Amino acid sequence: MRLHVHEWGERRSPALVCLHGVTGHGRRFRKLAQEHLAARFRVVAPDLRGHGRSGWEPPWRIETHVADVLETLDELGVDRTTLLGHSFGGRLALELAARMPDRIERVVLLDPAIQVLPPVALRSAEDYRRERVFDSVEHAIRDRLAGDPGNPVWALEEEMREHLEAGSDGRLRPRVAQAAVVAMYGELATEPPPPETLRADTLLVYAPAFGLVRDEQLSDYDASLGERMTVVPVGGGHMVYWDAYEETAAAIDAFLDGSTS
Repeated sequence: MRLHVHEWGERRSPALVCLHGVTGHGRRFRKLAQEHLAARFRVVAPDLRGHGRSGWEPPWRIETHVADVLETLDELGVDRTTLLGHSFGGRLALELAARMPDRIERVVLLDPAIQVLPPVALRSAEDYRRERVFDSVEHAIRDRLAGDPGNPVWALEEEMREHLEAGSDGRLRPRVAQAAVVAMYGELATEPPPPETLRADTLLVYAPAFGLVRDEQLSDYDASLGERMTVVPVGGGHMVYWDAYEETAAAIDAFLDGSTS
């Protein structure tokens, strides 16, 4: 499937592809792209299958998402790229790096869902069977803050303007297929590519307080990549490029500046 994409920067610049997490969309990277990336890169941020303005049809397997991204990059003429992935997008970045190492310059992982423990995946999938329906943008922001109080209001205001759409009843719902979300949580419980398949220089920014990136995963990647991996813990929750925006952006800038002189 050719995915809908959000783009910033000059088309002749080196490519940097941003992959969002479950329930997200590509425009979540707007602030990071405009303020830190687009001056140096052609930033391409697709809406994954089942999300945003891309098609919503199944299957929603990891293999399908990988194929969608590759088809989209091929149609855009992107032969080689830096990958930046958050959460499920981080897992996709690892899958892409394992399948097409010659096309990957570097990898930036933002609190990646390398592999989610089955009980956690089940709990998340069951939770998203509940339809999110809101009477107003303000209602949606209050609901989000109740579950994730660390999210900055500036990010949520932009998020709700972009990602909510009115149904025939006039109420607002996220632009995402619930069935796709449930399926994707199940996919995150599967085995990821072995750490040794990640051969590109890698930055891993993670939120220790959230606990998605486990200590044994850090140890495995450190043992495999050694000096080719930079690890930066930040405060806040899972949405590190919202909750810890300045820290995360600074880590990305330093990493990319160190290898794009």
